[in-house]
Amino acid sequence: MSTAWRYVQEAIALLAQAADDLATAMQRIRRLAYAILDGTLIPIDRVADQKPYYSGKHKRHGVNVQVISDAAGRLIWASPALPGSVHDLTAARTHRIIEALTSAEVMTFADKGYQGARGSVRTPFKRRRFRPKLSRRQKAVNRAHTKIRACGERAIATLKTWKILVKLRCCPRRATAIMQAILVLHHVEADRYPD
Repeated sequence: MSTAWRYVQEAIALLAQAADDLATAMQRIRRLAYAILDGTLIPIDRVADQKPYYSGKHKRHGVNVQVISDAAGRLIWASPALPGSVHDLTAARTHRIIEALTSAEVMTFADKGYQGARGSVRTPFKRRRFRPKLSRRQKAVNRAHTKIRACGERAIATLKTWKILVKLRCCPRRATAIMQAILVLHHVEADRYPD
């Protein structure tokens, strides 16, 4: 049994090494009409040091992964995992995703969690507490923005079809290697059936 487990760990490590880093992925992302940036929480079992992994938004323990997809909802890149308590905007800044997308001049659509990102990241209008309601034009822009971003949700749904990501039952520090291995396998499978 321990030999089989060691083989699994070696296979994950080997696949993870073949994964693109952000700089390499940006070579493909630069050619896109636009990109979609979104974050997701991958649930985990509780760990000894629970607090950093607890997401107050989702009311569960997990790791935060940032995902970049294309206009068709195809998965392009996934970030290394951070503790679940990390906000999406903070995670994007930590991984320097916003900086990379802005320097590549790639128009990027993201949800309200990325407000304040600036650069080439576009977020919907947000109604403030003491401001009047959104205008008709702002509401129309938000609807169009939501339609564009909905394709990005497809990339996250693709990730979550991997049964292991339903709930990681391993050390959260292994989540990054597992995500990178899945990304490599996903790209191999996607290249097998080109559009």
